[in-house]
Amino acid sequence: MDNKIISIINQKGGVGKTTTVINLAAGLSMKGKKVLVIDLDPQGNATTGLGLSNTSISDMTIYNVLNGNKKIDEVIQSTSFENLNLITSNVDLSGLEVETAGDTRRAFKLKDELTAILNDSRASYDYILLDCPPSLSLLTIMALVASDALVVPLQTEFFALEGLTQLMKTIERIKTNLNPSLEIRGILLTMYDRRNKLSAEVENEARSYFKEKVYGTVVPRNVRLSEAPSHGVPVLLYDKSCPGSKAYFGFTEEFLNQDKVVESAA
Repeated sequence: MDNKIISIINQKGGVGKTTTVINLAAGLSMKGKKVLVIDLDPQGNATTGLGLSNTSISDMTIYNVLNGNKKIDEVIQSTSFENLNLITSNVDLSGLEVETAGDTRRAFKLKDELTAILNDSRASYDYILLDCPPSLSLLTIMALVASDALVVPLQTEFFALEGLTQLMKTIERIKTNLNPSLEIRGILLTMYDRRNKLSAEVENEARSYFKEKVYGTVVPRNVRLSEAPSHGVPVLLYDKSCPGSKAYFGFTEEFLNQDKVVESAA
């Protein structure tokens, strides 16, 4: 299965990227899949959301891999969740763009490191999920170059689709120049409000434009969903029965079924 490295991406902030990474990772690990999450956002929200620290002065971070000081297998940490490992991030990462300015191959650094992991039989991850920063910066480019496929969380609000066109252009450029096999695995509608007509309008627009690329599951606005990260656990564990959890369990099933379909067609 070549669809292992997946970036969760949208250059807009606050669309539910990190929430999606954390809960997809938790959902997959509960299904017995071995998952590695790489936090590529200098804010380090995926790190804290999975119960690790993003303030430590540790050199066990993705920053130290991307600046050449560490090998990627040296910075993988366990979380308190079975089957789920993490490479943490902290604010140091925001300096990477300036620090690596002279390196012509820097866009490939993450890909090169991940190739090393994937070729190491001991690592054997089923999925590697990259939590991208909310911008089209060097870190995002690194993720796009390293990824097999993308999941795009799309907030069901005004201007949501306009923001996507910029991302699509970037994806096309990366495909043309750096990573021809990159594809969009799916678009996940987030922060859905059933009482708000706009949510339904954005959903209809997204489905008519992206067709079957849009997941059937929609993630509702949900208080428990926004509380969970401050407790350092995915909502799937924080409150299994809330609407947000039900949505992410459903999304995990859909996500896994995509690979079953591919495997049965092969």
